[in-house]
Amino acid sequence: MSQPKPLNLPFDPIDRAAESWRAHFGPSSAMAAVTSIMRAHQILLSQLDSLLKPYDLTFARYEALVLLTFSRTGALPLSRIGERLMVHPTSVTNTVDRLEKSGFVTRRPNPRDGRGVLAEITEAGRDVVRRATADLMAAEFGLSMYAEDELSQMFDQLRTLRVAAGDFPASSMRQDEGHGGLL
Repeated sequence: MSQPKPLNLPFDPIDRAAESWRAHFGPSSAMAAVTSIMRAHQILLSQLDSLLKPYDLTFARYEALVLLTFSRTGALPLSRIGERLMVHPTSVTNTVDRLEKSGFVTRRPNPRDGRGVLAEITEAGRDVVRRATADLMAAEFGLSMYAEDELSQMFDQLRTLRVAAGDFPASSMRQDEGHGGLL
């Protein structure tokens, strides 16, 4: 997997910023955590997009194809895609446009809504999902430096943030032994 160019700094710039933050503003734990999350997002997105580039995909386009793969019929209304991927309708339109140009999806009228449009995955789309997923799984989605229990803890900690943001109610979480906690 292609890695972003290492910074090779002689110090941790986020830790250094946290020290300065404490000296100027007070407690810095939240600032250091959010800055670390944002940097991790940059690193992971760069790695995943590099891995998916040979397939003419970005991670956002890959997610849309996977969602269509998981759907019962292989087709979903654009509004449902946006809802499930938690993105703005304009982003969905742009994503589906690019996937359509690549031959991975087609648009068709929604039979349940005369004005609506469905995005439907093509055989080429299903094939590219299979191949790209094999590469992502082999690369452990860029998180191979973590043990399984650490990944589970990370998921649980970030899920708390998502519940607090209103992504879904805490009451909808279920016990899942495979994940070691509430889902």
